[in-house]
Amino acid sequence: MRRPTITDIAQRVGVSKGAVSFALNGRPGVGEATRARILQVAKEMNWRPHSAARALGGARAEAVGLVIARPASTLGVEPFFAQLLSGLQAGLSAQSVALHLLIVEDVEAEMEVYREWASAHRVDGFVMVDLKVRDPRIEVLEEAGTPAVVLGGPGRHGSLSSVWADDRGAMLSVVDYLAALGHRRIAHVAGLPAFRHTQRRMRALHDRAGRLDLEEAVSVPTDFSDSEGAAATRALLSRPRRPTAIVYDSDVMALAGLGVAGEMGVKVPDELSIVAFDDSVLTRIAHPAISALSRDTFAFGKQLAEVMLEVIAEPGLRRDVKTATPRLVVRESTAPPGAWQEN
Repeated sequence: MRRPTITDIAQRVGVSKGAVSFALNGRPGVGEATRARILQVAKEMNWRPHSAARALGGARAEAVGLVIARPASTLGVEPFFAQLLSGLQAGLSAQSVALHLLIVEDVEAEMEVYREWASAHRVDGFVMVDLKVRDPRIEVLEEAGTPAVVLGGPGRHGSLSSVWADDRGAMLSVVDYLAALGHRRIAHVAGLPAFRHTQRRMRALHDRAGRLDLEEAVSVPTDFSDSEGAAATRALLSRPRRPTAIVYDSDVMALAGLGVAGEMGVKVPDELSIVAFDDSVLTRIAHPAISALSRDTFAFGKQLAEVMLEVIAEPGLRRDVKTATPRLVVRESTAPPGAWQEN
């Protein structure tokens, strides 16, 4: 169905296009009875202002765009993203700003959406997630000229603002804890290796391995899905000298790993310690409950919204906001390695 225009409303009411424009924009120049009639007809016709025309008039779209290039099936089961989106929308809603969310197949499609939405003035700003190594999206957003905030850091975001947590510091705290328990063979079931936060976690484990004189420290990249998390765990536990501790890059993969350990007869925590990088209700209700790096993800999302609104309100402003580092919450899934594993 064709989108109704000001001309359509003018024809229906029997007035000029100028009178309709005055009424819809709250400007003087039209009688109150006529204004009321115009507004009523506009409502009946489900008329909405065209975003590009509104932008030419200096008005805002009152919306922020978030485009995610990940399989919808994996996003749907991740508590982290659910809490992040809830916090982000709550922060935006406080200022009556909407969140336009779109899930696409790949980064190329994501960048095309940035170009289209920016040129049509569909949104006032963009939130970019899953920061990559040598990320091509940064240049696209800079060229678009629309305010943007990157979730991820530190540094190297061009002129874009960022909100980030110290993934390296968080991973180091886990490795130090496991080494203090006596673990010398530590594995890391990682996320996508193209993501910068995955690279920081992998490097943190590698860097600490030498300092702590670990026998083995290996990272196995996955796509964050429970199926690949399970497959990686099965491969690690099938080794002649399997790891005594595994750190997972998500709570969903940690839960899948716990299931595989049970399937293979590997007792947790007696024979294997498990740590999740994200905390959620999944890690708390598992048996045994899973030790995890915990943070207030809802508050993280709200802080992201606050920075986004600041950048929209003051174009050209650049913010680099470091949030609280996730802290380790120790539960039943971690313990010193069993004596049999030292033989």
